[in-house]
Amino acid sequence: MTSAPEINAGHLSADRVFFELLTGSFRRIVGVPLVGEGLGPDWLYHDAPFVVVAHNTDADPRFVYANKAGQNCFEYPWDEFVTLPSRLSAELPNRAERQRLLDAVTSNGFISDYRGLRIAKSGRRFWIEDGIVWQLIDDGGNHRGQAATFSRWKDA
Repeated sequence: MTSAPEINAGHLSADRVFFELLTGSFRRIVGVPLVGEGLGPDWLYHDAPFVVVAHNTDADPRFVYANKAGQNCFEYPWDEFVTLPSRLSAELPNRAERQRLLDAVTSNGFISDYRGLRIAKSGRRFWIEDGIVWQLIDDGGNHRGQAATFSRWKDA
């Protein structure tokens, strides 16, 4: 595998290439479409009724994408979310569980029916319900990060 260029989070909300990475990886690895036919990056970012977040491949991965539903759920605006190390989305006692999840995704390509405790910017704790976490693999087979989607969450 060749080294893939770093994902630049500055403009990913409307980036067609990143949208194809998210949706193409999901379709290839999970086996179903992430979004309906004809829907694009603008719909996923602004109007999707479910959360989509993604982090890069840094040693301490940081978020590079969060749609509006994700920003609302985690209570971070775009500019803050895309500088946040993804480990900080879980409280310290739950980070080992989160790392086991990410390791399982790395080994298996994806996991579904995920349930995990997360923390918002305000300190509000919430449960992710029925989440799917998958590898971001580009068309060249390069690992570009991991992403997650969920449409159900509830305060802990």
